[in-house]
Amino acid sequence: MQEDVLDGGDAILQACRDLDIDYILSSPGSEWGSIWEALARQKIGDVPGPAYLSCWHELLAVDLALGYTAMTGRMQAVLLHAGVGLMQGSMGLYSARSSELPMLVMSGESTTFGHLQGFDPGAQWYNNHNTAGGLQTIVHPLVKWAHQATSAAHLYEMVVRAGELANSDPPGPAYLDSPIEVMLQQWTLPVKPRKPPPAPRLRPSQSDIEKVADMLLAAKNPVITTASAGQSREGYEALVELAELLSVPVVESPSAEVTSFPKDHFLHQGFEPMPLLREADLVLAVRSRTPWYPPNQGPSDGKVVVIDENPLKTRMAYQNLRADTYLSGHVSSALHLLSEAVRAAGGKGGAAGDSIQERKARWTTAHAQLQQRYRSAVVEAHARPGIHPVALCAALGESLPADTMYVDETTVHLGLNRRHLAHRGPQSYLAMRNGLGQGIGVALGVKLARRDRPVVALIGDGAFLYNPTIPCFGFAREAKLPILIVIFNNRGYRSMRDSQLAYFPEGVGARSKQFLGETINGFGYEELVRPFGGFGVRVEAKGELQSALQQGLAATLEGRTAIVNVVLTE
Repeated sequence: MQEDVLDGGDAILQACRDLDIDYILSSPGSEWGSIWEALARQKIGDVPGPAYLSCWHELLAVDLALGYTAMTGRMQAVLLHAGVGLMQGSMGLYSARSSELPMLVMSGESTTFGHLQGFDPGAQWYNNHNTAGGLQTIVHPLVKWAHQATSAAHLYEMVVRAGELANSDPPGPAYLDSPIEVMLQQWTLPVKPRKPPPAPRLRPSQSDIEKVADMLLAAKNPVITTASAGQSREGYEALVELAELLSVPVVESPSAEVTSFPKDHFLHQGFEPMPLLREADLVLAVRSRTPWYPPNQGPSDGKVVVIDENPLKTRMAYQNLRADTYLSGHVSSALHLLSEAVRAAGGKGGAAGDSIQERKARWTTAHAQLQQRYRSAVVEAHARPGIHPVALCAALGESLPADTMYVDETTVHLGLNRRHLAHRGPQSYLAMRNGLGQGIGVALGVKLARRDRPVVALIGDGAFLYNPTIPCFGFAREAKLPILIVIFNNRGYRSMRDSQLAYFPEGVGARSKQFLGETINGFGYEELVRPFGGFGVRVEAKGELQSALQQGLAATLEGRTAIVNVVLTE
């Protein structure tokens, strides 16, 4: 093909430019030759456009985009290989859909299977990648929208449309199948390339805002619960604004994916919502698809207001919100509008003002008691032999900078980490809730977005085995994205043992100590990073813990990924 003739690869790249995509991430596949050529022309021509990042695994590519977008709110593009690449990356797509994070995802195929005269795509497209119904049938349940491009004539607009759909509320991954034959067709740059406007953000009606503001002002014992209001800095700050305005306590859901409220704030009441919800006369459930569990054990008598861009999650088989009112629309905007409506209604005067002051005193005392329980738990953990997970959390806070960002892929220790980690500020904590094997890749995506801050992946020894570690370490080295990985090593799949005991407390397994699902015959996990120039250390004694964490941090400051493998007592 002549250098001055554009093709479908150029169409895709131009669409990515016009969508303001920063990175094209890919575990390379043989269908993307036209993309490589277009990227080469971009580089040689010194044309501004997305940077290309090559990954060694499809799940890593998806998770990098997920972590980057979670920090920036900016959608990225992921190119996967055929149907097999889609399946490798499918857990990441499921997480993006569940967490409502936008992503442009593409893969390719051959539609002529070697029959087209003068074009040989390779036998693999007939032998191995021959998918009835099109690749979109594989990925359709995991994305917002999936389709196939059938001509270079509309390929540019199809990619732009997929990006716009991914960004629109509720955000999520959108998929386009782009066959090799389409990408090799001649394409002409549009006279006026389309720069899509920002995605439309719907807001609740003013009458609904005023209704909920009146409910808040009338409530004697309101409570806010949230899982991901803090997905953006704006949402975090808007929630703080509203809670402070009326002295409403905030309790984060056990299903929380991000930090949404300062843990050292007097209105923060921990991570166990049920005691507060049972007493509340009004509950604001803010961006929380499962505000309580069991689902039929919500507020006893109080009214429920659900605030979410997309309150009723059609991808879920079951959801029981017990809502009395919905504020459906952009969450940070809805929270700001609520604050404005409360102020306009004179929210600090009269009987309402008296209630606010009483609540402030009550929740200041309750927060102080909660913090004392946390401190007591740390003292008890230090008094025990070996390294208790609470002691590990305390050591992290003592050893690492205040601006450290945590990506948490633990399971049995997740609740302890939420309570005891010393993370501070919006987007300082991200929990992996939708499938194990993603923590390291997402942490690398976070580091890609926040190169100036320490990023720590907290991961159980079981979850560590699920991660594509070799591709992750190779990418971290090549992209110069050093992170610290702290392994919570309790030497087994403890949640498997716990579930067996819960189902059969007097069973054969309990009597004979046979917990077959728990066993992990582990090894020196810290050794794995060394071939990639990384630092690794195993810690079994409390006295060595703080020094090991500091050594790990120092290695990352030198540009090396580090693993601190901490052997826990439970």
